[in-house]
Amino acid sequence: MESTVNLAYDYPLLGAFWTIMWIFLWVMWFFLLFRVVVDIFRDDGLSGWAKTGWLVFALVLPFLGVFVYVVARGKDMGRREQDHVRAKLRETDRYVRETVGTAGPADEAEQLAKLSEIRAKGDITDEEYRRAKEMVLHH
Repeated sequence: MESTVNLAYDYPLLGAFWTIMWIFLWVMWFFLLFRVVVDIFRDDGLSGWAKTGWLVFALVLPFLGVFVYVVARGKDMGRREQDHVRAKLRETDRYVRETVGTAGPADEAEQLAKLSEIRAKGDITDEEYRRAKEMVLHH
């Protein structure tokens, strides 16, 4: 007699739920590990040896290392991320100002034409274009 395998009976719904949950937790774990490693390298307040120590701790004993790092230094992780985003925004604004120039109001049309050209090349996004255009028109 030939037997067929019916997966619905071999792998119940609760088993599928647990599998999906474990996959989700593993993905979240790798995101957290990546964030901790990025934060270790981004923190200018840590010396090279401290960064090496945290990195070795997080990679040799990953669960314990990440847990201890988040408890000990996690409070400032968000602040460091915000500082990084602000610095990138300042750099973008500086680049736009430098590229467009800081000429007087008579050159507004020329500045807007330059901005349009930069956006057309893909060097700045639409949002950056909008902000730079507002800076040109309001200065």
